[in-house]
Amino acid sequence: MGKTVLVLSASPRKEGNSDILCDQFARGAREAGHHAEKIFLGDKSIKYCIGCETCMQNGGICIQDDDMEEILSKMIDADVIVLATPVYFYSMDAQLKTVIDRTVSRYAEIENKEFYFIATAATNERQLIELTIDGLRGFISCLENAMEKGVVYGYGVWKKGDVNNKDTMDQAYEMGRRV
Repeated sequence: MGKTVLVLSASPRKEGNSDILCDQFARGAREAGHHAEKIFLGDKSIKYCIGCETCMQNGGICIQDDDMEEILSKMIDADVIVLATPVYFYSMDAQLKTVIDRTVSRYAEIENKEFYFIATAATNERQLIELTIDGLRGFISCLENAMEKGVVYGYGVWKKGDVNNKDTMDQAYEMGRRV
């Protein structure tokens, strides 16, 4: 039986470069026999963590009434999680950072997961994109038995769709197939 793959697309643009790579990764995973679901975070209502610590006292239940509980449950249930973001000032975008911050209520339950990262940027310098990947690595370093399995670096893509004619499309697809 295949793995459950959850792809979190943090692009603020539907069919933006990182979102397109998410589709490629998910397609590869599905064709390899896995169940892959992509969540486009821009379609969800996700409020910021307000640091009230209520979740620490009531079994991980957040007081915020939004879509994060559903996303977090899917993260906990998944075997594989893909975190995808455009690079904003050499960091992840606010959409993905908000999701990561909101896992605080049940982050200890996100254990034994395989992680893949997708980052797209206008720059052609890998070391600058690596700053974003370091932030994602910081998150998974807080999780029990999290394993980084691969990174897709989308270089030199600025305008929506720039990634379509890049080798990165094949890389994302093949990485999904190898899940």
